[in-house]
Amino acid sequence: MKKRKWFKKAELKKKLTQKKFSWLTLLVTILCTVVVSGGSVFLVMNHQMNALKQANQAMGKISTVYNALYNNYYKSLSKTKLVEGAINGMIESLGDPYTEYMNATETQELNDSISGSFGGIGAQVQKSGNEIKIIAAISGTPAAKAGLKANDVIVKINGKSISGYSLNKAVSLMRGKIGTKVTLTIKRDGSTFTKTLTRAEIPVTTVEGSLAKEDKKVGYIVVSSFSENTAKEFKQTIKKLRKKGATSFIIDVRNNPGGLLDQALAMSSMFLKNGKTIVQVVGRDGKPTVYKASNELDDNFKVTEKTVVLMNGSSASASEIFAAALKQSANVTLVGTKSYGKGTVQNTLPFTDNTQLKLTIAKWLTPNGTWIHSKGLSPDVKADYPSVAYLPAISTKKTYSEGQNSKQIKNLQKMLIYLGYDLSEKTGYFGDQTKSVIEQYQTDNNLTVTGTANKETVESIEKQVAKKVSKSDNAYKKALEQLQK
Repeated sequence: MKKRKWFKKAELKKKLTQKKFSWLTLLVTILCTVVVSGGSVFLVMNHQMNALKQANQAMGKISTVYNALYNNYYKSLSKTKLVEGAINGMIESLGDPYTEYMNATETQELNDSISGSFGGIGAQVQKSGNEIKIIAAISGTPAAKAGLKANDVIVKINGKSISGYSLNKAVSLMRGKIGTKVTLTIKRDGSTFTKTLTRAEIPVTTVEGSLAKEDKKVGYIVVSSFSENTAKEFKQTIKKLRKKGATSFIIDVRNNPGGLLDQALAMSSMFLKNGKTIVQVVGRDGKPTVYKASNELDDNFKVTEKTVVLMNGSSASASEIFAAALKQSANVTLVGTKSYGKGTVQNTLPFTDNTQLKLTIAKWLTPNGTWIHSKGLSPDVKADYPSVAYLPAISTKKTYSEGQNSKQIKNLQKMLIYLGYDLSEKTGYFGDQTKSVIEQYQTDNNLTVTGTANKETVESIEKQVAKKVSKSDNAYKKALEQLQK
């Protein structure tokens, strides 16, 4: 299942095979009916032959251009670059952001996200200043077996210092093909040592559940994506929360970018009565394939408890299918903000060099036939985080000081006001008052008082804002209210 976005690779192969079979059937039909139907059959055959001829002519033109460039251009050219340029040119002509040619790295990342696992060491890490620090070593993983502990600082990866690296860059260096080795230089309690670990398959959990702190009869479940094991994880989570006393559920698909269609179908079916429509998928022929709830999809496992779904502008694709199915076919309340609006279905065609083509093969409609593409799904109850939660991160590559004027400073002022500081300067100009408030913040948080917004101060402000925002989850509060009605 690693070779797909929405449908199994085998299903794509089947679709291609079916098209080829239709062509062969057409030829057989022509041979059998030519005497009876005369010219009309030849018109069909000529149409097909002309289409084939045009395709061959087009490929011949591409081949001619390729050879002309490769053999005659005044600079030597890379064959790979020419081929990939031709592929990307064809894809760009579609104007479809979801159809793309993916290099080997992008292919691996997609497959990891879909399969629910990746090759790595099993260490949860975070960035702290310029350092990459281990939060925890997952039990049974190479990191745990190597004795890595919380608060260990990763100084080097494969002998190269990672000071100042972004978290994503450091993580990408630690990930890799299962069975390969990676060497980490670790700093612990003032001493430094080296550990060489063999990468292993690290499972990624896509479902997390707990009882709501505010009401122990409410099960709160976060679904971060729809990968290969999501429906199974979801079922197990529901069972565990039921045993703990949950009699209703909040399903949180906020910031869920989507994933596999079969997982969205299985999860949706759990909440719907058998026979109720989950989604309609419309391919090139314009005929909808209707997917309905069934014991086959949900393995005869149903969730009949009162449920609310949380979504936002980053809930896309499979998460929108799930939310729309529950809203329109099970009368479940949606709380949050309008979803992203991705109403198309993709499949992948892998190549032997570990690259692949991801192409749009269909669009999907909600149970009532609505295409939400570029429009999104509207919630029943609108609720959102405060606007400060959506401000872009402030660059820490420069220090902000008195006399300067920028959007970064304006956002910083908004954050300080949100944290409760009295600041009338809101336009982005760093004046006397902003300087005074910065000094007060630095004093309140045991930072060196400079009156400038340096890296340490900016990171501290953003951390405090994130902490306060996490306690101001209005959508979550509204969801609880809906369940308590």
